[in-house]
Amino acid sequence: MQISSLLKTVAIAGGLSAAAFSPAVFADVKLMGSGASFPAPIYAKWFKDFSAANKGVRVDYQSKGSGAGIQDFINQVVDFAGSDAAMSDEEIAQAKSGVVLLPMTAGEIVLTYNLDGVEELKLPRDVYPAIFSGEITKWNDPKITAANPGVELPADDITVVVRSDSSGTTYVFSGHLSAVSESFKTTVGQGKSPQWPKSTTFVKAPKNDGVTATVKQTPGAIGYVEYGFAKLTKAPSAILENQDGKFVAAGAESGAAALATAEFPAGNLPGSEVPDLRAWIMDPAGDEAYPIVSYTWLIFPETQDAEKAQVARDLVEYCLTEGQKSADSMGYIPLPANVVEKVREVSALIQ
Repeated sequence: MQISSLLKTVAIAGGLSAAAFSPAVFADVKLMGSGASFPAPIYAKWFKDFSAANKGVRVDYQSKGSGAGIQDFINQVVDFAGSDAAMSDEEIAQAKSGVVLLPMTAGEIVLTYNLDGVEELKLPRDVYPAIFSGEITKWNDPKITAANPGVELPADDITVVVRSDSSGTTYVFSGHLSAVSESFKTTVGQGKSPQWPKSTTFVKAPKNDGVTATVKQTPGAIGYVEYGFAKLTKAPSAILENQDGKFVAAGAESGAAALATAEFPAGNLPGSEVPDLRAWIMDPAGDEAYPIVSYTWLIFPETQDAEKAQVARDLVEYCLTEGQKSADSMGYIPLPANVVEKVREVSALIQ
C-alpha cells in the first residue's frame, strides 16, 4: 500500500494551540501518540507538514511528559510515544508488542531566569547544581557575584522552578547535575520525578512550557527548559561552565559539539533483536561543548497492524529527511549523518 496520508491536525498541548491547525478530517489510518514536551514544538511541525504531503492518514500527539507517554505506550492506549528518557530495561520488559526506540532529534537544556536588568548571567559548574539542591539560595551569593563582575545581582531569594510531572527533561537535567555534583547526587539524585528540596522557594510547574511561563511571571526565578522553548519565547538563558572550564552558551554549534561525544551501545535492547539506540551525554568534554544535551526518542511497537507499521516507517523517514531541515531554526540539533543511517536501519524493524 502506498501511503497517502496524514492529518491536518496535530493535537498538542504545551504552549501550542490545536486551533493553529486545520480541523480534523476523516482518516483511513490513524496514529495516536503521547509523551515528551521537550520535542513538542518540532513534532507539531513535522506531523503537520507530513500531513500536508499525504492523504488518508492522521497522526495525533499529546504533549503530557515522558513518564505519562511511556505509561500510555506500555498500557497500549497509544500507537507510539515520545520520551527524553528513552525507556528503562524494566519499562521495556513491560511492553507486550516489543519496542523500537529511535532518537529523532536532540536538544539542549537551558537555565532560563528572570532578573530585571541582567542580560547575561554566568553560572559556574559548582554553582548551578547547588542552586537546584537548595544549597545556594540568594542571587548575590559570593560564588555567583564572583562569576559576574560588574553585574548588579539582587539580595533576593532564588525561586527554583522544577517540573511537576514525570519528565524526561528532568531525567536528563538531574542526571547531568548528578554527574557533576556528588552533593546533588546524594541529596536529590537522578530521576523523572526526583526528590527536590522541600522548600518554599521551590515551586513546580507542568511541562517545558509551564516552567517557561512560571519563570517569566516570577521575578527572581530560575528553571530548566529545552532550548527551543527559551528561543521561541525569547527568554534569557544562563551561560554555563562546561567540563573543560569554559563558559558556553546554548546554540547549534555548542550543542553539536556535545552531541559528537555520544556513543551508542554495541548490543540490542534487552530480550530483543532490536539494536539499542539509547545514548547519553551526561557531561560532555570539549572546549566548545554545551554541558547539558540529550537525544529525544520516538518509541514504536515492534509488531502491530501492518498499515500502521507502514505509516510509522514513512513518518520516521520523513522526520529523518525533510524534518531535520527545520531542527536548527526551531532550537534543536539536527541528527548527525551517521545517526540518521542508524535510525533508518532500525526503523525497518517496525512491522
